[in-house]
Amino acid sequence: MRLDIRLPIGLMFTILGALLTGFGLVADKAVYQRSLGINVNLWWGVVMLVFGIIMVLLGRRGTATARLTEESPEGKKIEEMEHQAGLEQ
Repeated sequence: MRLDIRLPIGLMFTILGALLTGFGLVADKAVYQRSLGINVNLWWGVVMLVFGIIMVLLGRRGTATARLTEESPEGKKIEEMEHQAGLEQ
């Protein structure tokens, strides 16, 4: 199974960031009086959205280049060394 952990994490942050950004856009301005008028939901939603998109893009790039141990030259060399040392089962 070639599931990169960055994909589900990126999707989670993207969805939550989009929801938080949307809430920040439509919320009443009076809610943000306690935070000195700064729309915290909007800004943190944008940060989460950008982070999630970056994670999804990195995860997509990583799964495209991932290879099985038996297919890569490094993996073949390690398998050969383990076979010579008698470490294989």
